[in-house]
Amino acid sequence: MNIVVCIKQVPLVWAMKFDPAAKTLQREGVPSEVSSFDLRAVAKAVDLKRKHRGEVVVLTMGPPQARKALEECIALGADRGIHLCDAALAGSDTLATARALAAALRREKFDLILCGRHSVDAETGQVGPEVAELLDLPQITAARTVEIDVAARRVRAERETDLGHDLVEAPLPVLVSAAEDLAPEPEWTREQLDAARHKPIATLTAAEIGLDVAQVGLSGSPTRVAGLEAVATKRLAKVLASPTLEDSIDELIATLLDRGLFGEWTEHDPPSEVNDTSRVERSGAKDVWVYAEWIGATLRPITLELITKARALADRLGSSVTAVAIGEGATTFADRLAQAGADTVLVADAAGLAAYDTEIHATVLSDAIRINAPGIVLIPSTAIGRDLAPRVAGRLGLGLTGDCLDLELDGAGRLRQLKPAFGGSIVSPILSRTVPEMATVRPGVLPIGAADPSRRAHVEKLALGITARSRLRVLERFVTTASATELDEAEVVVGVGKGLGDRGQLSLAERLAATLGAAICATRDVTDAGWLERQYQVGFTGRSIAPRLYFALGIRGAVYHMVGVRRAGLIVAINHDPKAPIFRGADYGIVGKVADVVPLLTAKLARAREARR
Repeated sequence: MNIVVCIKQVPLVWAMKFDPAAKTLQREGVPSEVSSFDLRAVAKAVDLKRKHRGEVVVLTMGPPQARKALEECIALGADRGIHLCDAALAGSDTLATARALAAALRREKFDLILCGRHSVDAETGQVGPEVAELLDLPQITAARTVEIDVAARRVRAERETDLGHDLVEAPLPVLVSAAEDLAPEPEWTREQLDAARHKPIATLTAAEIGLDVAQVGLSGSPTRVAGLEAVATKRLAKVLASPTLEDSIDELIATLLDRGLFGEWTEHDPPSEVNDTSRVERSGAKDVWVYAEWIGATLRPITLELITKARALADRLGSSVTAVAIGEGATTFADRLAQAGADTVLVADAAGLAAYDTEIHATVLSDAIRINAPGIVLIPSTAIGRDLAPRVAGRLGLGLTGDCLDLELDGAGRLRQLKPAFGGSIVSPILSRTVPEMATVRPGVLPIGAADPSRRAHVEKLALGITARSRLRVLERFVTTASATELDEAEVVVGVGKGLGDRGQLSLAERLAATLGAAICATRDVTDAGWLERQYQVGFTGRSIAPRLYFALGIRGAVYHMVGVRRAGLIVAINHDPKAPIFRGADYGIVGKVADVVPLLTAKLARAREARR
């Protein structure tokens, strides 16, 4: 069993400083480490080697100091390292990086490629699927378990989805990206690190791996960073400090009732930026496409968010909006997509497409893009979108910006793709050199426009493509009680942090949520601890939500979480620490222990609800 693990050395996010005047990140003196998800991939590779024997090779691309990351991974049990170190590789974006890694991997004999689901600095999750596409391998993204049948040369894994997880099977060789639960994050000892320095690490240049330098580095990257911008926080940050706790709770409830709780909300939508409606000239292709997703008989809200944004972009460009719907029953969504703003709906509707399949959907979408040549392609940054979009980008050689918070046009009609980075503390406007410009967008960060029942769209059928094939088989689907649509659509959400105390205190949040008719979500610390499943996780490594009202219980307020509630209408924080950052990121706050505040708040809210009926 020969395993290659692709790793990345990243700066410590908490140590990064942003200079708002110069609009630069201050990197001097900032230490680096191997990205957390990559470490979990290394740990799993070493575990599989113990079971099946063989070799574990760690591969990285970076400056000379990246050698330290390889030594640390060898200290964890890898056998040797490969370091791609060449000035020609500097400035590579995800596709250029994937090209370099794929070139190095072609020199290796491997059964399995492991990587992290994404790095903690850029959070793209694109390199793994792009490498799989360039090497023509099946892929399993966000895997939480991996088992190998060496004799049958097959891998079986559980991959995370927005609804739960899928049990899937694929032939070797295969590329697998690691989710949080694939393995515990390992630690090396000083003795292990000293021993690792005597293990072989090959340092290779672009020429030595047969790489065309025109395909890598800044010149070979189809996307470029157009600048850095700080993430602005616009909240009231009012801590209620009435004479007694009861008085503070009464003041809070009166404010919430006045804003529409248990009635009609006075704010119809979460706060959003005012869209520029002026026309802008753009040369070349202008049509704006949206890949549509649905669950059961309902379009996911992110699809409607993207149609709304696409309509605004297309109106400024003087072009049209096309929705692409792939799957059994896709035709039934044509009217709703038209009412949302689509002029054309392209459908691939067949019984064989009942479930999402990476390679088949990638083939259908790629073929449609080749034939129709749109100007912009927008895809939801969901579990499906993060799996699909990089595969398509790798196949077509397109630039891709992942996990965008917003999209806008510059004076030349180019798409400015606003992507968060370094834990969401900054936003990087990204521009693409390739057409169509392609981006995935986080659910819950854009508004949904009003439907127009009179709108109709032209519906066309897409050919499924004779080249469409699937090497990955879904054996079983598991749906958790955390419905993706529940959090996507909830008007009120109760968020749970580790400040709640322990898992037994979840009942406090559940009773509050029941009183409010709210959904529940959690911080990463809570899901890491196993209190709630991953589908409840909100934040930079989870989902984004846009409720009208968000209660943050025992949540400290780190930017990792707050970026996920950026578009909440009102945020109410309850925390025992008066200096917790959450109070700066909330509209209203009460300082106190959750166990003291929430039962009293719940009881008073229940009485207020009954009084409104």
